[in-house]
Amino acid sequence: MMTEKTKKPIKILSDALLRLMHARQHDPFAVLGKVKDGAQGIVRVFVPGAATICIEDQSRPMLRLGDSDFFEWRGDTAELPAHYRVLCIDDQGHDYSYIDPYSFMPQLSEFDLHLFGEGKHWHLYQHLGSHVREIDGIKGVLFATWAPNAERVSVVGDFNQWDGRVRPMRSCGASGVWELFIPGLEAGELYKYEIRNRDTDAILLKTDPYAQQFEIRPDTASKVVHEHEYDWQDQAWLQQRIGRDWLHEPMSVYEVHLGSWQRDQDGGFLGYRELAHRLVDYLLPLGFNFIELLPITEHPLDASWGYQTTGYFAPTTRFGDPDDFRYFIDYFHTHGIGVILDWVPAHFPKDAHALARFDGSPLYEHEDPRRGEHRDWGTLIYNYGRNEVRNFLLSSALFWLEEYHIDGLRVDAVASMLYLDYSREHGDWIPNIYGGNENLEAIDFIRELNSATHAEHPGTMVIAEESTSWPQVTRPVWLGGLGFSMKWNMGWMHDSLKYMQQDPVYRHYHHDQLTFGLLYAFTENFMLPYSHDEVVHGKRSMLYKMPGDEWQRFSNLRLLYSFMFTYPGKKLLFMGCEFAQGDEWNHDKALDWYVLDYELHKGMQHLVGDLNKLYCNNSELYKYDFNNRGFEWIDCHDAAQSVLSYIRCADDGCMLVVLNFTPVPRENYRIGVPESGYYQEVLNSDSAIYGGSNIGNSGGVQSEPGEWMNRQHSINITLPPLAAMVFKKV
Repeated sequence: MMTEKTKKPIKILSDALLRLMHARQHDPFAVLGKVKDGAQGIVRVFVPGAATICIEDQSRPMLRLGDSDFFEWRGDTAELPAHYRVLCIDDQGHDYSYIDPYSFMPQLSEFDLHLFGEGKHWHLYQHLGSHVREIDGIKGVLFATWAPNAERVSVVGDFNQWDGRVRPMRSCGASGVWELFIPGLEAGELYKYEIRNRDTDAILLKTDPYAQQFEIRPDTASKVVHEHEYDWQDQAWLQQRIGRDWLHEPMSVYEVHLGSWQRDQDGGFLGYRELAHRLVDYLLPLGFNFIELLPITEHPLDASWGYQTTGYFAPTTRFGDPDDFRYFIDYFHTHGIGVILDWVPAHFPKDAHALARFDGSPLYEHEDPRRGEHRDWGTLIYNYGRNEVRNFLLSSALFWLEEYHIDGLRVDAVASMLYLDYSREHGDWIPNIYGGNENLEAIDFIRELNSATHAEHPGTMVIAEESTSWPQVTRPVWLGGLGFSMKWNMGWMHDSLKYMQQDPVYRHYHHDQLTFGLLYAFTENFMLPYSHDEVVHGKRSMLYKMPGDEWQRFSNLRLLYSFMFTYPGKKLLFMGCEFAQGDEWNHDKALDWYVLDYELHKGMQHLVGDLNKLYCNNSELYKYDFNNRGFEWIDCHDAAQSVLSYIRCADDGCMLVVLNFTPVPRENYRIGVPESGYYQEVLNSDSAIYGGSNIGNSGGVQSEPGEWMNRQHSINITLPPLAAMVFKKV
């Protein structure tokens, strides 16, 4: 039996112990664990709720200090193990034991801390956060976080009744990092950091910025993950990705919000594994070769669609655990489909449990709201001038590429990062040191991001959602560019949609909206996006943007998609658009799959599948997406009839594209062609199999000699109404 509760009659605790008892002690290792009192060795612990405590065995009872929860044992500490066990009986008579966390030396190396301070520790996620470790043969969890303006940081969780006094962390000096190894903890533990600000005494309860898993919302605790042992099967995919020439290969992207693509029979979320199987089975016949996920990084609010991220290293628990998400990626790769992740380094939410004023000060964000707050979005802006903040974001980007084999990142809201006056009124922004509106620190961060990801993971892509005329977004950093792989062509998207929403009778007045884009089409590596942003907030679905009656709406949309798939640039289409969903996208429910019972919707889906196959199987339509070698106008001037015709070329041939943007069939429409021969009609968006009127050219047409449009040969064709035709010389 342990000895009975013993009290040491002292009148007052030392100031250092009082600070720890009041959860203010900056250096808990100075007063806990093995400490010295002159020449005498002491072991000291702080255990609220304990009745009696011994060290190692019952022969070393500890004395309570007064009425406090401090206990001491005095003796020859050399006779104790380096990591001794504390044996306790609590006030209820229950006994338990633990190895003292305050018997361990610092675990983070000076080199790691130095790299972090320099902003150069690209694999910081392997050190900060929570990690299952075995130290000196003892298993437990190592916790580490960055909070330079804290007086005290503690790890709290069920394992210590969320009491911030019990497990205060070690300060790693000027680095601002705090760490603590807690023996006996395992994967699955819920935890947070309790932080006391040194200037204001504010006490904050924060999730771990580097946590790799969280509770499912609305709960917000971080969760310790096991060191994964997932058996990846995508080695062949990763190997071919290294040498992949994506500039000259087809890329057709299906943009997906996992929470609303499909749901289970009760309206609940599907898991990552089931989504993987359903999506692959759906996408393979349709011919998409990439999927882009709206942010699956952990986020508390469903309505943010993931764009207000709180967990930059954690796939959301809504759909499963980290290994479930690894399976998701692996399954796509083994079926030949790449995965792009929407990633949000431009801003973060103000939620009190997350990054906002993390240690009681504006740490990750700027203090001045003129630089640190997005007025439109109610979110905070990262301080890209701070090394540790840049390191946090760079480490996150590399984490997804390395730990989850992601093939690329689509960087959200790049324009808001580049401009200090983005969406701001006069006087509500601060110029840079040269008096300009460019965010110089963000530009440096972007260049470092692209340089690091491309160097560390060749073959991966970083794609910018950038809506302005900023130059050289997709040009190499060493040439003065930002270094992105591709950029969304927002100008083309807006112009094409604005044109298509015109009644056809007025389209001849707006012909330039279709042709203007070719003036800048090859200044950047462009992706053509019809994304989620175009089918929400009252903008109407793609189908109901189109004018006219039902037949005309479907014909217009088939024509628009045909224009997109034959125009220079990689392709992106948001889920549901491929079968012409009628309603706007609603993140709270599944897509309206029932519409596929109707022939016109089924025909639209059939057309998108055929467009994908046409695009991916014919190098003329993709090899020179970013080079004017791959495009040539036949006629861009026929505004009177609202007809466009052009050639798409590769090294081994050409394809002709003719687009009629009016509901009037046009017979005997002659266009010049590059050479004589038979031109097969390889796609007609007015075909009956797509729901069209089936007007066409009986499968093809023979060219005729004679100069036409500055060419020596021509073909005489029939143009269906509101339709696209693609011809290939046999």
